[in-house]
Amino acid sequence: MDGAIVAEEADLLDRTRTALRAAADRARRSLQSRGRAQESAASLREQAIGASEADLPALLQGLGAAQALARREGAPPPPDPASPYFAHLRLRMQGEARDYLLGRGTFVDLRAGLRVVDWRISPVAQVFYRYQEGDDFEEAFPAGPATGLVEARRILVIERGELTRVLTGDRSLVRLPDGGWAAEEQAALAGGAGTAAREGFLGVGAGAPGRRGRPDVTATLDAEQHAALSAPEGRPLLVLGSAGSGKTTVALHRLARIAVAHGGHDAMAVVVPEEGLARLSRRLLAPLGLAEARVETLASWLARGAAAAFGARGLRLHADGPPLASALKRHPALREPLLRRVGDPRGLAFPALRARLADVLTDRGLLEEVVDRAAGSLPRTAVEETVRHTRLQLETPLARQLRGYDPERLQTLDDRPIEEGTPDEIAGTLDVEDLALLLYLRARGGARLPERLTHLVLDEAEDFSVYELHALGRQLAPEAGATLAGDELQRTAASFPGWSGALEALGVGEPAVCRLELSYRCPRPVAELARRILGAGAAPGRARAARAGAPVGLHHFPEAAQAHLFLAGALRDLVDREPAASVGVVAAGPSAARAFHASLDAVPGTRLVLDGAFSFEPGVDVTDVESAKGLEWDYVVVPDATAAAYPADDEARRRLHVAVTRASHQLWILSWGRRTPLLAGASPAAEGLLGPAGAA
Repeated sequence: MDGAIVAEEADLLDRTRTALRAAADRARRSLQSRGRAQESAASLREQAIGASEADLPALLQGLGAAQALARREGAPPPPDPASPYFAHLRLRMQGEARDYLLGRGTFVDLRAGLRVVDWRISPVAQVFYRYQEGDDFEEAFPAGPATGLVEARRILVIERGELTRVLTGDRSLVRLPDGGWAAEEQAALAGGAGTAAREGFLGVGAGAPGRRGRPDVTATLDAEQHAALSAPEGRPLLVLGSAGSGKTTVALHRLARIAVAHGGHDAMAVVVPEEGLARLSRRLLAPLGLAEARVETLASWLARGAAAAFGARGLRLHADGPPLASALKRHPALREPLLRRVGDPRGLAFPALRARLADVLTDRGLLEEVVDRAAGSLPRTAVEETVRHTRLQLETPLARQLRGYDPERLQTLDDRPIEEGTPDEIAGTLDVEDLALLLYLRARGGARLPERLTHLVLDEAEDFSVYELHALGRQLAPEAGATLAGDELQRTAASFPGWSGALEALGVGEPAVCRLELSYRCPRPVAELARRILGAGAAPGRARAARAGAPVGLHHFPEAAQAHLFLAGALRDLVDREPAASVGVVAAGPSAARAFHASLDAVPGTRLVLDGAFSFEPGVDVTDVESAKGLEWDYVVVPDATAAAYPADDEARRRLHVAVTRASHQLWILSWGRRTPLLAGASPAAEGLLGPAGAA
């Protein structure tokens, strides 16, 4: 059976390459023909200039024909014969079998029985995503409804014109160095539904069976975690631990314990960096009796704090500032130059304080000093990006410039604001980072926020800047307590001032320190890989995990399209087998997340989540590293572990570490082209390579 599959695919590849060579010859002849037509048109134009009236009609007719031929576009370039397609779909419809080859373009030669279709747009290609081999299908094609049987569904690896691997069903057929072929079992995502945190349950990675009969998570706190809860409530507590070690569990339990002692939680708050973690924290607090406790993101707290401090409730915030400008505004290296330039902020009204901040952020010389002080953690390009962005924000909003004009004349065809999609869109706005700096400057002048807190919990505290921490600290009442939970090795930005700097900025005293070394979320294979990714930055000692688990799956492909197809098939199979499973596809950034979501739209229950609006329901969440911090899923797939997405630097190490440690049961890592060097030395037993990992 396996030999017949290989022979069939090899024959199909030979016929395709032969047809492509013939198509290339035709394209060359067509190009030469167009070149001759252009020469002919030029000659006829010259002759027509001095031709007699009798000869002119014939010359003009010939000129028109030659120009039409010269203008005619050639056929689209045929697929690359070295790798013309990457999947094979055979459909039987109305008693006739038809083969479709999925590639990055379209090429049809019906005489040879060849149909290469673009996997991104072809309606036929959707059958590949939505059905398995042996399934009956029913789809609406442009020509009308189509029904039939999926006779074959295979992912192919073709390198330098040779077939090297065939993935069919649960088997992988691999070409050996001697030219022979061998079969390998394909690893599957399986057995993990229900291990990650859900609403009303903090999660201990035990899996779905018997879940309702498990003891309450409060009863399962280990000795280290319980000891942390005994710290005096007025003393700050610093909870440090690796991913999945229970930092959030300890922080929320401590808040619940203090709330009971105080008879309520009205003057207490939990502040986290991202909306996704805020939503999860609210859900996890419910079984602790704190369903109504205040949990908010740092951005929402800053907006509310600025409105209270400055009485400026009409502030227009720009939600997505340039990354380098944001990094510069949050970096500790800005603090001294900022204070020197602004001077004494006492007595300054909001407009004057904002003007002084704008002066700082448009001074190239001062910003160059900040980059120098950052000692390599900020690029030079951050200076120009910050200046350009700030100047656009200082412009007068277009709506104000056009005040007095007839509103009907300013109405756009699509009814959207006239400045939307233009640089004027950000005129008159502030970034969230600006709010932190303004509150920091106001606090330096001795002001405090009117609302006072008796206890403040900061989760993922390593993602808070010194300015944000300083502003938050000014909301604490005298003798107030604070709980900071985090892991310095997981931070995804260079703005963190270190734990001693964080405590100093917050304005709290010497903390009690709880170190959690055992990972309850991640099984041992994931914990060990995460430690390897951190390299020299990992804490001393061996990675400690509470349980064993499935090996990490490392799957490498020659091209991105194969990774997309492979992932779509694996996830569809998982969702069919384990409908209660939660899956996180954690891409390096938002654009990569959008691309993978587009290729997974046929997988049931797939959601693109880039705004933190996680439902924590079964299904597939496609998101990015920033949005995933602090969260967990039964299964996690890192879909783009390439050298471009994760280069060999400390920032990439921390980001990849965050991505892989979201898994509570099983982790898969996909790559193509050149795999990230951060995975060098991964266990061969975990490999699922579909090509050389270091291929350029």
